[in-house]
Amino acid sequence: MALQISATNPEHPALLLALPWDVPLEEWPEEYLVPLPRGISRHVVRYARAGDEVIAVKELAERPALREYELLRDLDRLGIPAVDPLAVVTGRTGTEGEPLEPVLVTRHLRGSLPYRSMFETTMRPATMHRLMDALAVLLVRLHLAGFAWGDCSLSNTLFRRDAGAYAAYLVDAETGDLHPRLSSGQRDYDLDLARVNISGELLDLEASGALHPSVDPIEFGHEICTRYGGLWQELTRTSVYPAGKYHYMERRIRRLNDLGFDVAEMQIEHAPGGDSVTFVPKVVDAGHHQRQLLRLTGLDTEENQARRLLNDLESWMATQDDYAPGDPLAARPEVLAHRWVRDVFRPTVRAVPAELRGTMDPAEIYHELLEHRWYLSERAQHDIGLGTAVEDYITNVLPRARTTLEPTTPE
Repeated sequence: MALQISATNPEHPALLLALPWDVPLEEWPEEYLVPLPRGISRHVVRYARAGDEVIAVKELAERPALREYELLRDLDRLGIPAVDPLAVVTGRTGTEGEPLEPVLVTRHLRGSLPYRSMFETTMRPATMHRLMDALAVLLVRLHLAGFAWGDCSLSNTLFRRDAGAYAAYLVDAETGDLHPRLSSGQRDYDLDLARVNISGELLDLEASGALHPSVDPIEFGHEICTRYGGLWQELTRTSVYPAGKYHYMERRIRRLNDLGFDVAEMQIEHAPGGDSVTFVPKVVDAGHHQRQLLRLTGLDTEENQARRLLNDLESWMATQDDYAPGDPLAARPEVLAHRWVRDVFRPTVRAVPAELRGTMDPAEIYHELLEHRWYLSERAQHDIGLGTAVEDYITNVLPRARTTLEPTTPE
């Protein structure tokens, strides 16, 4: 059987032809390989260079190779964080004509690391919690898309830190299945496997001395179940909000924040009966909100201020007609952020008389106005609007708090 390279992009076969497919993967010469850290795998895996691409090459039987290739393509179409499939190479033979196993070729996820490489120096428990959160986000997104992983573990995941955000990516879909919808039993099975696998992997790290002494591997295995359960409930419960009622959306965002997650993306679908809102969560590192707000708006604030302002910005952007995440023809986030600063942030801050601002800077004023709006809306059980909140804040709060920097709410 002649060598065959199955790929969706016509450029990939040409790049791959130069690699030594007549040599077993574990014997590939160093000149073809890229020295990147590899995780534990039941298969032989190597990183190699193909043109300007760094690729991951995995040897496995033809049928599972083709199946995994198609599953990864499906996940890519669904927008699920996973490695990018490039090709399947079949019909390999050695120099003496002996058959060699086919390979699955994926693009190396730049900046990513397997979990064992991240534990080469003892990882702080706080960072471990964020990684577990990132894995919970990935598992929830897979289940929402109808994908049963079948082998969720740290070993089958790559982690990447990008601008302060922690993200987990599926790297092995061999045991997975895609369905229109998962049953509770399918989700529970995946979750139970994750708990057992993660506890076992952490016990291995503990035995090697690479685990922080305060970390209990069994408790951390249970943590994925806890984080998953809270996130699944918050993301999947159905809520339809009256048009333009920011208060209810903000309440959902605050609950996600309380769970330790931020909103990476928010989509609003308008309907006669009300607006349906979908949230996509993310896990972030300390200082992320300051950097993100500064990049988008030029506002230099404290971390808690930045988080609050970014939530308001995201809620406002989701109501704009030209906001369409992923659409290259839609307005860029930087453009919308500039519009928010010009049309919302600055006019709101300027509405507060200078003689009543005391020592508060514009970001703190806006933060306090948002908090005051939240307080009044909770008391009224509906969104009272930013304009009403500003008027009440000027009349009832600022005269009593003009010289303090601490957030103040009415009694």
